[in-house]
Amino acid sequence: MKGRARLNFKEILELIDKVAERGIATLEIEQAGTKLRIEGKQAPAPQVIHSYVGDVKGETPLLPALPLTALPAAAPGAPAQAHAAPAPKAEEPDAGLHIITSPIVGTFYRSPNPEAETFVSVGDRVTKGKVLCIIEAMKLMNEIESDADGTVVAIYPANGQPIEYGEKLFAVRV
Repeated sequence: MKGRARLNFKEILELIDKVAERGIATLEIEQAGTKLRIEGKQAPAPQVIHSYVGDVKGETPLLPALPLTALPAAAPGAPAQAHAAPAPKAEEPDAGLHIITSPIVGTFYRSPNPEAETFVSVGDRVTKGKVLCIIEAMKLMNEIESDADGTVVAIYPANGQPIEYGEKLFAVRV
C-alpha cells in the first residue's frame, strides 16, 4: 500500500474480517494523518473467586481469604482435559426478548439533557422509531431509536456510562 494516501472502504472491511477471523485483539493503522483502530473480540475478564481455608474446628483461619483468579476456557484447538465434564446449558436470561445493541462506541445518556425527563423507563411501551437514548460520540449526539414495538423490560447501561459497539442497551418484550 506504499504510495497510497488512504484505505478504501473495501480494504477496511477486509481488515475487519481478518481481525475477527484471526482473533486479533487490536489493530491500529495510521496513514496520511488518518488513524484507524479495529478492536477484535476481547478475552473474557478474569473472575475473582474468594476462598477461605480454616482449621478443622473452624475457629481461626490457617490462611487468610485469598482471591483466586479463574482462568478462561482453553483456546480453540487446545487439547481438552479427559475428565472435564461438559457444562450444563443454563437458560439464557434474555430468552424471548428483543435486545437493542449499541451501533457505535460512545457515552450512553437516558435523556436529552441532565434536567430533562428520560426518553424511556422500564415498563414503558415503545414503538418502532421511538428515541430510546442518546449516545455521544466525538461530541456528536446520536439518537438511538427502537427497531421493534414492545415493552422495555431492562435498561443495561447506567446514565453517563461509556459503551462499546454491540453492547446491550435495552431489552424489549415484543
